[in-house]
Amino acid sequence: MTTIHLRALGLGAVLSLGAMAASAAECIAPANPGGGWDFTCRQIGKILYDIGEVSDPVQVTNMAGAGGGLAFSHVVNERSDDADLIVAASSATTTRLAQNAFGGMTADMVRFVGAIGADPGVIVVAADSPFETLNDMVDAIKEDPSSVAFAGGSAAGGFDHLKVLQVLKEAGFDDIRKVKYIGVDGGADAITQTVGGFTQGMTGDMSEVVGFLKSGEVRALAVLTEERVPGFEDIPTAKEQGIDVVAVNWRGLYVPKDISDEQFEAWADKLRAVAESDEWEAAMEANGLAPFTKVGGDFQSWIDGVVASTEELSREIGVIQ
Repeated sequence: MTTIHLRALGLGAVLSLGAMAASAAECIAPANPGGGWDFTCRQIGKILYDIGEVSDPVQVTNMAGAGGGLAFSHVVNERSDDADLIVAASSATTTRLAQNAFGGMTADMVRFVGAIGADPGVIVVAADSPFETLNDMVDAIKEDPSSVAFAGGSAAGGFDHLKVLQVLKEAGFDDIRKVKYIGVDGGADAITQTVGGFTQGMTGDMSEVVGFLKSGEVRALAVLTEERVPGFEDIPTAKEQGIDVVAVNWRGLYVPKDISDEQFEAWADKLRAVAESDEWEAAMEANGLAPFTKVGGDFQSWIDGVVASTEELSREIGVIQ
């Protein structure tokens, strides 16, 4: 664990967040510096201070381990009522919780505050692929599942794999265990597999494919968002092609379970203020994120649904029993 700053201690730790506690807020990034969770903590933390939502700079602690499980366990077991603590989360968090990757810990052991941006899911093919639309690819899989293999930057059963399975199930293909998927080390390697002809498609996030799209090495068949992504308006959504699937790698936060409702709502209000700021709009544009704002109780309900559906799909493909 690399601690960027030591957490402030003292009388302020017992004051309510709504009263602007004297102790500095802390954001745990459940990974090493440089990744998506680290980005979430640093950007949201900086903007919270810049727009006056916190009185002191947010302290960032990197706590890598167990794919987010170390930080989750730390919050549940040691910081369960710490109202000054926020933790970076994403779709990977809910996927791992749904698949019992955190040693029996469950999503209801913390409170999910909100998401304020998302890396849109995409399905891309090589520039010379015969597939012109998402439905072309789906039809080929229905006719011969072995004819199409996908590469993605997550392991089998991970979020990249599940994106494809959601699309196929929604399109009426139920024998999803026959879908060929190769998990490699990151999106760039997945694209290399596809451009090289080793797989017929790549499933990943928009941020992973931007450079390859601009160079003309790949074409995007669909973006898995509600609406087309600003700056990439030529890429159709799956929904407008008749496949109602939204799969985005959201960026957001959770907090300890045992803080008060008032403290939870205070964090929700602060996160909402970040989402509405010009600073966050600029950060999203600079980092290839799309608007995706779900904050407060509605987000918690949405998380519950995501975990349940991910668990069901994971059982279907044998990732969990």
